[in-house]
Amino acid sequence: MGWYTNVIRSLGHRPWFSAVGRTVVPIDRWLQQKTSGRVTILGRSALPTLLLTTQGRKSGQPRTVPLIYAPDGDAFVVTASNWGQQHHPAWSGNLLACSDATVALSGGREVPVRATLAEGAERDRVWPLVLQVWPAYDTYVERSGRSIRVFVLTPS
Repeated sequence: MGWYTNVIRSLGHRPWFSAVGRTVVPIDRWLQQKTSGRVTILGRSALPTLLLTTQGRKSGQPRTVPLIYAPDGDAFVVTASNWGQQHHPAWSGNLLACSDATVALSGGREVPVRATLAEGAERDRVWPLVLQVWPAYDTYVERSGRSIRVFVLTPS
C-alpha cells in the first residue's frame, strides 16, 4: 500500500472528510460512468471501487452509486455506511427490496450480482475484510450509532 492510500485511509476517520465525500459522490459516479470505471476521484490504485446499480424500490428506476468494496473470492463485500450518518443509504434499502443488481468494474466490465445481507457469523467473517480496505468503517459505526448493513454481492 502506497503513501497516498495511507493518507486517504487516515483522513477517512475525520468528520470533514465524510462531509466532502458525500458532496463528491455524484461527481465520482459521473466520472466513473464516463470513463468505464478507469478514473475515480480517490484514484484507482488507492482503493478498490465499483459502481453498484440497483432498482429503486419506489421508482423502479436504475440507481447507481460508487462504493468501496472488499474482495471475497469471486464476491464483493460492500458496506452501507452512508459516511457515518444516522440513517441507512437508499441503495441498501433497494437491495433489501430486490437483491438483483449489477456491478460495474474498472474497464467497464459489468457483472450481474445477487446481494445477501451479511448477518451473524457471516457478518463477523466479512467485517474484517472491509476494515482492511477502509478502517474508517469502525469510526462510522461509532458516529452513526447504528448497525451498518453489510452486503455480499455474489456473481449470478
